[in-house]
Amino acid sequence: MKNYFTIALVCVFVLFSCKNDAKKEEETTQKEEPKTEVVAKNNDFKHSLAQWSLHKPFQDGSLDPMNFAPIAKDLGFTGVEYVTQLYPSVRETGDNYKERVMTLANKLLEISKQAEMDNVLIMVDHAGELADPDPKKLKEAIENHKIWMDAAQLMGAHSVRANLFGELDPEKWHALSVASLSELGAYGKEIGVNVIIENHGGWSSDGAKLAAVMKEVGMETVGTLPDFGNFCVKREGGERWGAPCVEEYDTYKGTMELMPYAKGVSAKSYNFDEAGNETKLDYGRLLQIVKDAGFKGYVGTEYEGPLEDPKEGIRLTKALVEKSISNLK
Repeated sequence: MKNYFTIALVCVFVLFSCKNDAKKEEETTQKEEPKTEVVAKNNDFKHSLAQWSLHKPFQDGSLDPMNFAPIAKDLGFTGVEYVTQLYPSVRETGDNYKERVMTLANKLLEISKQAEMDNVLIMVDHAGELADPDPKKLKEAIENHKIWMDAAQLMGAHSVRANLFGELDPEKWHALSVASLSELGAYGKEIGVNVIIENHGGWSSDGAKLAAVMKEVGMETVGTLPDFGNFCVKREGGERWGAPCVEEYDTYKGTMELMPYAKGVSAKSYNFDEAGNETKLDYGRLLQIVKDAGFKGYVGTEYEGPLEDPKEGIRLTKALVEKSISNLK
């Protein structure tokens, strides 16, 4: 009789322990769910490298721009953002321009395939100004950018980054920009490629003015490429580049205004402190703006500082981007 009582008591104890363990496991699972959600949000971002980060070694010949994709892979990236002016064969327009562009695009596609890298976008320079007040030059600029959109389609890049230089009067600049981008956006709809505008000097660095252009165009294939560091609207002496900035738009306000139209993001950097933070830009604040806008996809690392080895600047920038993403709310 005593044995039966002992066995019954053990069974009750085991049953109670199993229920208690199940309850603890359920509570643990419930507590861990928010952590899983945060990781999923952070996985919305991938890392691409803007080719301009290495413009000095590409321009002095110590690195070959044709090897950009494998170089970027070695630096820990999965996507690449090309800069057309770094390729001598297409630096200028003129005779056989389309043939030269498409020949380059085929070569870059093959190299990127071998490196197993994503071609994210092509930054187009020296192909004409899309706010040029001269109708003939404006038409040529639009046609040249269509060529690069064809190249992007071939390479699997989702966008071509263009510039809105040309007209200085803000109202005329707006009208010309809307007309050019509407035509390019319509072409982009046909071939599945976006045309995107970076805040890259002049009126394009005025966040409100560029956002107004985007709003009037109102096309899914026309968007922006917010750059954390390019909000200088006017430079000394009217220079486009190089001279000291005399009118600078608010970086955080501008980024917030451009993000609703963003197809990409350019995380520009210049200098770092001992803790690895950018000395001029609050990356945590900027990437929170990016996240809050609902952006998902590639964040481009673009180092533009004085370090002798730009690869070190690239590593520091990528590390800061990763740290900032991990701290997103």
